[in-house]
Amino acid sequence: MTRLNTRSIERIEDRIGGLEENSIRRRILECAKNFKTSWVELAQALYTAWKDKLYKEWGYLTFDAYTSKEMGIRKQTALKLLKSYHFLEKEEPSYLKDYSQSPDVGRLPNYEAVNVLRLAKNKSCLDNADYFRLRKDVLETGKDAREVKKDLTALMKQTEELEPEEARNKRRVAVIKRLLRVLKTLETDLEVSKLVPSGMIKEIGALINKIETEIS
Repeated sequence: MTRLNTRSIERIEDRIGGLEENSIRRRILECAKNFKTSWVELAQALYTAWKDKLYKEWGYLTFDAYTSKEMGIRKQTALKLLKSYHFLEKEEPSYLKDYSQSPDVGRLPNYEAVNVLRLAKNKSCLDNADYFRLRKDVLETGKDAREVKKDLTALMKQTEELEPEEARNKRRVAVIKRLLRVLKTLETDLEVSKLVPSGMIKEIGALINKIETEIS
C-alpha cells in the first residue's frame, strides 16, 4: 500500500487548518492523511472532485496537479484509485453498500488488488469461473495484489496454451466489440450535435450494421 511521506502529511495538515469544516476539499485531505486504512473514502471523494472538476475551483488547472501538489499523491496512484473505486461502484455496488454501512477496514481489499480484478474483468480469454475465483480472492479473502496478478497471468497463459485459436478469436471479438461501442457513441454524438452531414452519419450506421453482422 502506498504511504504518504512525512512532508506530504505535514503539508496536508497545514492545508486542512485553513479549510471550512465540512467542505469536500477538507474531507479529501483528511482521507488522504489516513490513506492506508481508508482508500475507498479517499477514492470516492476524489472521484467527485475529478468528475465535477472541483479542483479548478481550488486553483488547479489539472487533476494531476491537484493530487500531486495538494496531497502528494502521484498521477499513477490517483488514477488507480479512481479506476478501482469506479469499478466497485459499477460492478460491485452491493459490496460498496455493505462496506459503507459497516466500514471494517480489516476486510477492505487493497486498491491495487481491486485494480487487477478490474483488468481481469476485461480479459476476453477468461471464463466466468476464472473471474469469480479471482473475485473471491480479492473481495472475500483479501489476497495481495502481486499474488492476484500472478494468478491472472497464469490463467491467461493456461487458456492460450490449451486453446490458442479460441483465445485469439475471443480477443478479436473483444476488440471488435470495443470498436462498436466507440462507433455507436460517435454516431449518437454526431446525431445530437449535427456537426456533420446526415449522409456521413448514415455511413457510420451502415458500418456498425456490417460489423455486427460480421461477429454475429
